[in-house]
This record gives sequence, C-alpha cells and structure tokens, in this order.
Amino acid sequence: MSDRVDVAIVGAGAAGIAAARSLASRGRSILLVEALPRLGGRAHTDRIAGVPLDLGCGWLHSAERNPLAALAEARGEPLDRRRSAWHKQLRDLGIPAGEQQDAWAAYERFGEALRREPPPSDRAGDALAATDRWRPFIDGLSSFMNGTELERLSVADFLAYDDAASENNWRLPGGYGAFIVSLARELPIALGTRVTSIAQGRDVTLETSGGPITARAAIVAVPTTMLARGTIRFAPAVDDHLHAAAGLPLGLADKIFLSIADPDSVPPESHLLGRLDRAATGSHYIRPLGRPVIETFLGGAHAQALEDEGEAATAAFAIEELRHLLGADFARGLTPIMATRWAHEPTICGSYSHALPGRADARKLLRTPVSERLCFAGEACSPVDFSTAHGAWESGLAAADWIERGLRREKA
Repeated sequence: MSDRVDVAIVGAGAAGIAAARSLASRGRSILLVEALPRLGGRAHTDRIAGVPLDLGCGWLHSAERNPLAALAEARGEPLDRRRSAWHKQLRDLGIPAGEQQDAWAAYERFGEALRREPPPSDRAGDALAATDRWRPFIDGLSSFMNGTELERLSVADFLAYDDAASENNWRLPGGYGAFIVSLARELPIALGTRVTSIAQGRDVTLETSGGPITARAAIVAVPTTMLARGTIRFAPAVDDHLHAAAGLPLGLADKIFLSIADPDSVPPESHLLGRLDRAATGSHYIRPLGRPVIETFLGGAHAQALEDEGEAATAAFAIEELRHLLGADFARGLTPIMATRWAHEPTICGSYSHALPGRADARKLLRTPVSERLCFAGEACSPVDFSTAHGAWESGLAAADWIERGLRREKA
C-alpha cells in the first residue's frame, strides 16, 4: 500500500464513493480505504431468501431533488414512487381514529411552536412540557426521524432539515444500499483497512492497519462518532473539527425484519404504530413493496436498550406489539429474519447525526476544509440533508471539488 496516489479517501460509504467517482472521472488516481469488509457504510442491503432488505437507509428522501434518485433513473434502476403509509394506522388498530388525529395535530402545533417561539436553549424538549399528553408520541417520532429524543435535539438543526425536506420519498426495489455499492465498481478499494493517523507534510501520509499510504491529498468521510473518539490522529491537529464532530453525535435507528407466515392476512404497503402513550414503541411497516415481511423501526434510547439486551429481546418486543395489534394467531406466524445493531458496529456506532442543542453551527465547521489537501465529508457535513444518503453523496462531491481545485493550484 505504499504506492503514491493523488487522493486517499477514508470511508467507503455514500460520501466516499461519491468523492472517489468524481475525482476518478477527472483522471485522478484515488484509493478508497474502508475499515469494514464491505462497501456502503450505513447504506447496506442484505439479500435474504432472495429478497433485498435495506438494513440502513431505504428511502430516497426529497426524491424530486435527490441526486441519487436522478442517477438511479438515468441508469435504468426501477424506482417505486408510491407514497409511504407512515401516517396511516391500518384499520385504526389499537388507536382510534380520533386519537390519531389529535396526536398528529399536536405534532403540527409543536412544529409551529418551534418556528414561532424557539426556546432560548435551542433544546427541542424545552418547547413541550414533559407532562404534556402527547410528549411520549412526539418523543417517539423524534426517535424514528432523528435517532434521538427531544432533550438531545437542536431546534435550529431540526428546522433546517424540516424546512428543506419534501414529502416525496421513493424506494429502490433492488435495494438502496446495493445501488450505492454498485456505483463503486471498478474503483480502487482497500477493504478491512483501518486508518489510525493522517499527517500533512510534503505529502499526506496515512498510517493504516494494512501499511502506510502516501497521497497528495485526503478526504475523510467517516462517522462523527469515530472522529469524536479520536480513532484517527491528525498532525497537525484538527481539534476544532473534532470538537464539531462531538456536537453532531449519531442517533440510533434500528430495524428488525419479521417474516409473515400468512402474508395475505394483511394488506401490502400498510403501517402500524405500536403505541401513542410511550416513546418506547415500534413503527411497523407491513409488507413493504408487497414482500412477505414486516419492517419494524425502533429509535433512540429504546433502540439502544434493546440492542444492549440482544436480538432475541428486540424480536420479542416487536412481536409482542404486533400480537397486541393483530392478534395471537398472527403473531405466532412471525419469524425474526434479521435485526440491525448499528450502535454496536465498532467502526460506526450509530445511525445518523443530529446536532446537540446549541451545536447546529457544528455542521458548517465540520465541512470547512482543513487545508487545500485535507477536508471532511459525510452526511453530518450537509447543511440541510444530514441523516440522508443523498446528503452524504452531495458532501462527497463538494469535497472532491475542493480537493481538485487544490491539486490544480499545486500543479500551477
């Protein structure tokens, strides 16, 4: 690994792949360096019994302006443009229609309050009393959307995303993660290789578990958790950037997939929320894309607690909620297929970033280049599309543009 390349890119998720493709298309020699034994990072499709299941990102959010949706369409990938069933409770099971309407109306009022009179603390939890009837419901929604509850969520950060997002969320039936990985074909890649230090001198030298790498420049596209924990040493130090990463921790959004013994007993593309009266609940997407599975989403502190207990506890929780909603006979026909444990993945340690209260400006600092030869990328660097694969992708393209300009100036 001692051969010199123009650009070393640390992290082969969506951001790293985007940067590598962009630089390679301009004739630059590149090397993608990835700690995992696979590509994609938090974009990961696993094919089980012939069915592609997205263990990480699964929706092309804000699809009408999503560059990955446009790229998929240009490459002839099938796209599913149906509206999701997230806000609809199948047959009003477990939650009367009136309560659902009241809950969603409370969420709308909460959003209006954040915009009209944001709390001085920038803490979303301070805009809603802990004793409010709908606080558990809204905390639960936040855990699904942001990976964390309101107490750890910046109002400014939340609104930046919400104001930019649309309701157009599409899917790739072949798998979002599989699609992103397919975009890395023919790129030079070193898998299972951990970067331990990056030093800027005459060249940029990366010390790795597979030996040193010498490059003219480097892009670092690893999760904020890894940066904040100091898993990569930098010389000269980049303490401001690492402090910014610490203000953008990864929340947690896990999934468990359950096979259905009698798929025809429930309609495809339907949804059930477990409870309204507690945040520790599941969001159950039934037969996504018509497949004989249930995709249960778990978020925040509840997801973390279930991860810590183990996969059996996660499966038991999801099946018990579905038993309560759909009956014991239906629940007996559910079999766990796969459960994610993103917090326990040692090179990631979470799902996607949120800004802590008062730290929304950390995104701008993190994406500010360190020098002409070193910069960061990843979903946490996106100003409004953080927590998404396309936000990561666009940050990788921006990082590549910056490094390319620096290389041209160096040559001049």
